[in-house]
Amino acid sequence: MLKRKLGNSGLEVSALGLGCMGLTFSYPPFPEKKEIISLIRSAVERGVTFFDTAEAYGPYTNEELVGEALAPVRGHMVIATKFGFDFGPKGEQTGQNSRPKHIREVAEASLKRLKIDAIDLFYQHRVDTSVPIEEVAGAVKDLIREGKVKHFGLSEAGVQTIRRAHAVQSVTALQSEYSLWFRRPEDEVIPTLEELGIGFVPFSPLGRGFLTGRIDENTKFDSSDFRNISPRFTPEARKANEALVELLRSIAERKKATPAQIALAWLLAQRPWIVPIPGTKKLERLEENIGAADVALTGDDLREIDAAASAIKIQGARYSEQLEHRTGL
Repeated sequence: MLKRKLGNSGLEVSALGLGCMGLTFSYPPFPEKKEIISLIRSAVERGVTFFDTAEAYGPYTNEELVGEALAPVRGHMVIATKFGFDFGPKGEQTGQNSRPKHIREVAEASLKRLKIDAIDLFYQHRVDTSVPIEEVAGAVKDLIREGKVKHFGLSEAGVQTIRRAHAVQSVTALQSEYSLWFRRPEDEVIPTLEELGIGFVPFSPLGRGFLTGRIDENTKFDSSDFRNISPRFTPEARKANEALVELLRSIAERKKATPAQIALAWLLAQRPWIVPIPGTKKLERLEENIGAADVALTGDDLREIDAAASAIKIQGARYSEQLEHRTGL
């Protein structure tokens, strides 16, 4: 697979990474341990070198599985993980925590679970308004000086937070939601990243599965699936948003590709420093996603997609009002 560099940092990764969250979190039912390890190793065999995890995905179990799966190729992969939450006795999130002392504790624990000597990319999982971002960046800067972390990242941060953090410790990458059905980062965030030389790692690049074309208004999700509480996934919203999938299908037929591949290829075409991290539990979907890196969209294709997409009004918020309030966008 082709490689990309995340902004001006020099951190080189595969053009598509693997988002590992859904293997243990948010999108049940989850695969067995051996299936998870097999899938991650299959990604390595197919050229993926960038893997995204977090202590919150489980919590803890996701990092352990990623660490075990990548142990044979340790040192040749780029592993991103995250800090920023406290957890209760049953693993439930009990609040945000980006205090410097806690950041250091999370780093030490993540290193052990991931079986590595240094965290390649350490993100603040969500902006913590109770801790100045300068203190957060300073704490990660100390860890970088000590060799325990290599690169600093932010997730779902707004432009002022990005600028303030970057002034203390260079931000290598921002991870935020971005896809054809959530384009808010285009307004301010992407221009700011371009100005500062920061890479962009879109999560949910396939609209939590909707842009694959395999979800419709009649699709039933597991009872604890996150999409059950997402306003964008009500049956009414799904029916209305099908117009975007039809657009992808029409382009896909012409390109001999799939809707998912067109959605990912569109993201890759936006900037050379954008690296999407689609997640999946299935080998065939992994191979399909990786195939997107070989789909070439011309300038005419991109203009056609933009023109058609701009005429489609996406229905439903991506999060409930309470959850949206926790993002920095």
